[in-house]
Amino acid sequence: MVVRGAYASGRAFVWRWARLELGTRHCTLIVLYGRLEVPGDKQRLKGAKCLMSGDATSVTVGLIQMVISADRSENLSSAEQLIVEAAQRGAQIICLPELFLTPYFCQVEDPAMFDLAEPVPGPTTDALGKLAARLGVVVVAPLFERRAKGVYHNSAAVLDTDGRLAGLYRKMHIPHDPAYYEKYYFAPGDTGFLVVTTRYCRLSVLICWDQWFPEAARAVALAGADVIFYPTAIGWHPAEKDSFGTQQRDAWTTVQRAHAITNGLFVAAVNRVGHELPAHGAGDGIVFWGSSFVADPYGQILVEGPTEQQTVLTARLDLQHIEAARRAWPFLRDRRIDGYGSLLKRFTD
Repeated sequence: MVVRGAYASGRAFVWRWARLELGTRHCTLIVLYGRLEVPGDKQRLKGAKCLMSGDATSVTVGLIQMVISADRSENLSSAEQLIVEAAQRGAQIICLPELFLTPYFCQVEDPAMFDLAEPVPGPTTDALGKLAARLGVVVVAPLFERRAKGVYHNSAAVLDTDGRLAGLYRKMHIPHDPAYYEKYYFAPGDTGFLVVTTRYCRLSVLICWDQWFPEAARAVALAGADVIFYPTAIGWHPAEKDSFGTQQRDAWTTVQRAHAITNGLFVAAVNRVGHELPAHGAGDGIVFWGSSFVADPYGQILVEGPTEQQTVLTARLDLQHIEAARRAWPFLRDRRIDGYGSLLKRFTD
């Protein structure tokens, strides 16, 4: 317990503020002491009364926008260095981009790429868990998960400040577009839309293609998420960039800002950056557009990364802003849950 403030001994009462951890939740504790005795070098408190006043009121997030090399070990080392940099800048929850250990291999369909997968828990979660514990931070680590022989997922591990695996999300929406051949590699997720209680706040991880689906964002908002992290690998086809690049990137930003607004929470999108060519065969590759950002419950962008450079972004999130926004715009209150049955159908004919 970290104690701040002053106290008086003898008959005078004592006001003390403390930061108290109760499991994975935090609160501010005000303690009023009637008397303080100091026998030898030990303090014994009598007549204590405790008044609790809510959860943590803020959290600082770190977004790691990475250039990904062909060397897996180099990518892990780079990620660790960038996590340390984010922590030194005050970040408490730090998110890496989608499939950060390797170039985006889904540009081709190649059975050899399955060798890139690893179990969770596994070597990468072990390494990043130790780093999270050393720094006292939460790390969101998106990985190519080998669940079993022939069963693979696009996943994200949430490692809490003690290094343990606090949660594992498996990507629910799997795309299959030119140069994004993910259905070949990844089974659809079966974890549901997960909310993880960490030391600093309740967070959700949704991965890339998930960010286009309002149902996913609403589901985690209803489950109590304060922040949605969207680790991502998205960019331009070089031949389309001049004609459609601005519209595509603006649509990506706009839809996630809308999730923040309609659900009254924070959104953090974490993209990779740089031009990556297919592992083999023809193709111009993908120019990943970076532009990682954090949006508040009104959709305002608090911080945004460049389109062409690796960077570490940090933003302090005032969690009290969530309730203020939901009081002003009570979308959750006014939902007509009795009228949404058609959402469970593929299409209403």
